[in-house]
Amino acid sequence: MSETLTAPTAVKIVIAGGFGAGKTTMVGSVSEIVPLRTEEVLTEASAGVDDLAGIEEKNTTTVALDFGRITINQQLVLYLFGTPGQDRFWFMWNELARGAIGAVVIVDTRRIEASFPAIDFFESRGIPFIVTVNQFDGSIPYGAEEVRHALDIDDEVPVVVSDARNREAAKNALVELIEYSIRRLDETEGEAGAGDGEPVDSEVPAAQ
Repeated sequence: MSETLTAPTAVKIVIAGGFGAGKTTMVGSVSEIVPLRTEEVLTEASAGVDDLAGIEEKNTTTVALDFGRITINQQLVLYLFGTPGQDRFWFMWNELARGAIGAVVIVDTRRIEASFPAIDFFESRGIPFIVTVNQFDGSIPYGAEEVRHALDIDDEVPVVVSDARNREAAKNALVELIEYSIRRLDETEGEAGAGDGEPVDSEVPAAQ
């Protein structure tokens, strides 16, 4: 008997956060392919426009998106879309978020105030998101609950300490987001009176 070939289910995830928070780094660390990047060198034209306070060493910026891919198994593939961080590229965010099951919002504790717009974006659109506190060189080692309090994040939203440079840490953050998105979906279906049919399989396959 020949096997029936089916296309894998594609799942879209957005990697968001403020300027220089670590979005490009996270997509690059966890992607199984060489990520697509749209980075450009910062020029004098960005002076007074891009806030480099605390990240003065940064000399490039994403001007459109980052793109990566992770194959979980033959039935499930994750596509990662990293957002640009500067305010002048906000028009890209709606397109990048369209159809996404959720988002990872990366927080740089050196510039924690830069995280508010990303959190407001996903909260206002009802898109599930988790927060990862990026622990890279020079960051202030605040704990997850301290960051939750500082950003006034609801208790049910996962806040995890992570490192965008580390593949395992980035992968764990993605699994956390998928599990949270499934819980949100289950709650929504329950509130709508669903559940009379077949039970929803909430098991998340382990990333390879």
